[in-house]
Amino acid sequence: QVQLVESGGGLVQAGGSLRLSCAASGSIFSINAMGWYRQAPGKQRELVATFTSSGSTNYADSVKGRFTISRDNAKKTVYLQMNSLKPEDTGVYYCRKAGYWGQGTQVTVSS
Repeated sequence: QVQLVESGGGLVQAGGSLRLSCAASGSIFSINAMGWYRQAPGKQRELVATFTSSGSTNYADSVKGRFTISRDNAKKTVYLQMNSLKPEDTGVYYCRKAGYWGQGTQVTVSS
C-alpha cells in the first residue's frame, strides 16, 4: 500500500505562485515515476509534471517554463513550484505514484 498526501493548494491571483507538496508513505522504495496531475471542472485529468521511471522530468507544454517539479528523496516528498499562475491553471491537483492517487488539493487562480 502507498499513501500520498498533498498539501499547499489555495486561492491566488493571476501571476502569483504556489508550492504544492506530496508526501509518500507505505510500500515505496523510490519516488521515481511520481508526479502531478490536475483536473479542471468539466475536463479530463491531465498530466502536469512528473518524474519518469529513470528520474528525468516531463512537463505538459502548458506549464513549461512556469512550473518546476522537484523532490526530496529522504522525505519521500515531491514538490511542484508553480509560478506565473493563470486562471486556466485552476483545478484539483493530484499526486500520483504507480496506481495510487492522493486525495487532491484545490488550486484556484483568480483573474
